[in-house]
Amino acid sequence: MSMSKTKRLSTDAVLTALYLVLAMFVTIKMGNLRFSFASLPIVVCALLYGPADACIVAALGEFMNQMLGYGFTVTTPLWLVPPAIRGLIIGLTAAAALKKGTRLEKNPAKYYSICILAAIVTTLANTGVIWLDSIIMGYYTFAYVFGDFLVRLVTGIITAALVGIIAVPVSSALEKSGFGPAPAAQ
Repeated sequence: MSMSKTKRLSTDAVLTALYLVLAMFVTIKMGNLRFSFASLPIVVCALLYGPADACIVAALGEFMNQMLGYGFTVTTPLWLVPPAIRGLIIGLTAAAALKKGTRLEKNPAKYYSICILAAIVTTLANTGVIWLDSIIMGYYTFAYVFGDFLVRLVTGIITAALVGIIAVPVSSALEKSGFGPAPAAQ
């Protein structure tokens, strides 16, 4: 395995672990409402390596979060989808910008718009998963699934903006330290 692949794999592992720590210990939970910076490692990974790595970091981080928080259930795979969607949206956009010879975060309007779009889509996906989980597990009520949707949406947008602000210097520092994309890919 080449040094760049080793660094990339190591960075993905550290970002996955950071996702788990942020999701488990640096999260405020009230019913379906969560205020968390767990998406930070996903955004950083998407900016550095694109959609595949970001989806892997998101799915593995959330899988470990689910295992430690709830154990394995029939709906566990559903809960991996929303964080992966965030990584996919930001990662695809970052990769497209990189192909054009620039970095997504160098265009702040586009970067923050994509972060907020990803947050909206992630909130919609989370709502869908809450609904499916409640149907499958037998605890559905309209108020539980949809009652706090607007609050979750606003919280998601605010969190996405804050995470977006933090992710830029973090990804820049990692890239300068040699943990970004291989020079041939830039």
